[in-house]
Amino acid sequence: MSTIIDARGFSCPQPVLMALEGIRKTGRGEIVVLVDTVTSKENVTRAAISAGWTVKDVKNEGPEFRISIARE
Repeated sequence: MSTIIDARGFSCPQPVLMALEGIRKTGRGEIVVLVDTVTSKENVTRAAISAGWTVKDVKNEGPEFRISIARE
């Protein structure tokens, strides 16, 4: 089961900080980050890659984005 981080409604850098906190707490596995701006999507994706995680999928769900990241 993946961890879900709901960062919708927050402006950067808050979604990135929330995602990095989830990465730190989880350590490995799968995390889904929900954001509602293109900027947050790009920044969270970039931060996850920088932290050594793989971006598995980015889905556009209307005005929101669902970012799936993983580390084994």
